[in-house]
Amino acid sequence: MIEIKSFQPEYREAFKQLNLHWIEKYFKVEDPDIKALTHPEEYILEKGGEIFTALYKKEPVGVVAIIKVDDTTYELAKMAVAENHQGKSISNYLIQACIAYAKDHKARKIILYTNSSLKPAIHLYKKFGFTEHPIENNQYDRADIYMTLDL
Repeated sequence: MIEIKSFQPEYREAFKQLNLHWIEKYFKVEDPDIKALTHPEEYILEKGGEIFTALYKKEPVGVVAIIKVDDTTYELAKMAVAENHQGKSISNYLIQACIAYAKDHKARKIILYTNSSLKPAIHLYKKFGFTEHPIENNQYDRADIYMTLDL
């Protein structure tokens, strides 16, 4: 059974390592990655966002951040699932937690940036109702797709 937990300091290293693993596998780690993964309290939590960790048998196997952009918009970011736990709907649970968090905080929209090579991720986002738009305010070299979900 998968449990979804809000950020706890003991999950900080899992948040960092799970994200570094997938970024390094497909792309290169960029400055915004380093800042968010090294100082999640400062770059995500203190700004009104949250980090969720998926636990399987009490072990962190997936992570995601929901970052406050402004009073009505949040960004879904830094989602990663351990390779040996992919295909178990963990990303679904993480996205559901982010959507619930954004709605609880009166958001009207969730945005995300991704790459066109990540076909399973794009399919997952579309399943949740995210739609593609021309890319704007892109802070990552690797991102070539911008998606939004109206709440």
